[in-house]
Amino acid sequence: MISDPYAALGRDYARSRRPDPRIAAAVTAALGDARSVVNVGAGAGSYEPGDRGVIAVEPSRRMIAQRPVTAAPAVQACAESLPFPDGAFDAGLAVLTVHHWTDVTAGLAELRRVSRRQVIVTWDPAVFSRFWLVREYLPEIAEHETRLACLDRVVDELTALGGTPSVAPLPVPSDCVDGFLGAYWRRPEAYLSERVRAGMSGVALLDQNVVAEAVGRLRADLADGHWHRQHVGLLGRTELDLGYRLVTT
Repeated sequence: MISDPYAALGRDYARSRRPDPRIAAAVTAALGDARSVVNVGAGAGSYEPGDRGVIAVEPSRRMIAQRPVTAAPAVQACAESLPFPDGAFDAGLAVLTVHHWTDVTAGLAELRRVSRRQVIVTWDPAVFSRFWLVREYLPEIAEHETRLACLDRVVDELTALGGTPSVAPLPVPSDCVDGFLGAYWRRPEAYLSERVRAGMSGVALLDQNVVAEAVGRLRADLADGHWHRQHVGLLGRTELDLGYRLVTT
């Protein structure tokens, strides 16, 4: 049986995690001329290109159920055991999912096996730990990330598999419409919303008593103007590098 960690976490994912067109453009460009794509850890279908053949792979029934009727066909399976022959796809896509895989070594080996090109969105924890939400309110996120497979692990594994990974920054727009953890860096009020936080696994998987205390401090800092005084330099920015990275090989 496939375990489903998103049975609770993913209950409203499709609404909170919509693809941002600027990030989608970067992902599509990284796919190059690939005509067939396997999207592993596909979730509700964000960042699947609509102009080429896509097969989605997703272990969670709840997430598959949230995919639009117009989305690519989805197979319920895990990254570690992809039900496709060698070289079946021009490209393999994995967007903010590798850190959830049970066996990263096996999952990336499978991605390499079934696709001739790999495009992976992950993040650099060293950069992300400097994000104000993490540094000032929830350092527990950074502590948790030390146990996750992020940028360095992805690059190391792909290199060990014979790839030559290329890493490019993926800046987050100030009005990003995808509600991942760093999306609201210039809109701090959004982090006060329980619904918004529910779509961020980095927050949703923490001790919620710790999260509630941090949210209370953020609410107070917003109410008395402290946050805006501390972060006035962010208010005029249109994008910010929070450590999200596009890895291709």
